[in-house]
Amino acid sequence: MAKIKPEFEKRNVKVIGLSVDSTGDHEGWAKDIEETQGQAPNYPIIGDADFNVSKLYGMLPSEVSGDPKSRTPADNQTVRNVFVVGPDKKVKLILVYPMTTGRNFDEVLRVIDSLQLTAKHRVATPVNWKQGEDVIIAGSVSNDEAKEIFGEWESPKPYIRIVPQPTPA
Repeated sequence: MAKIKPEFEKRNVKVIGLSVDSTGDHEGWAKDIEETQGQAPNYPIIGDADFNVSKLYGMLPSEVSGDPKSRTPADNQTVRNVFVVGPDKKVKLILVYPMTTGRNFDEVLRVIDSLQLTAKHRVATPVNWKQGEDVIIAGSVSNDEAKEIFGEWESPKPYIRIVPQPTPA
């Protein structure tokens, strides 16, 4: 994550981590990450040793309590979620990863690109869309409005109106 933090900054996105370990434990694990991955975390990490944040966001059951050190990684495995929160403070995306699967931050960046694009323009992004590829005119846009905004479009079905991605403002 630390290595790709500049990609989030380019998009004006802030990164924060959450761990059910104490903040003191983070120092040791930051050194381990730097040793094994080449760079230590360079973003804030919330120490959630009392599980308040984890429970608030539904990552752990409400009855969880006690010392995080007495819990096993299997007990805490649901605290492997990725949340994307919009400027309106609403959760826009939740990805839940099992302990055996690494997180895919390329996908998180793709979703952020889509969220930012679709918030500014009246479009939707199709499956596997990547920055610069064609988009779909949002269903909430009438054909008359679409003609004013986009001009022409390709339409394999009446409800699928494909146009080039609008350029960022």
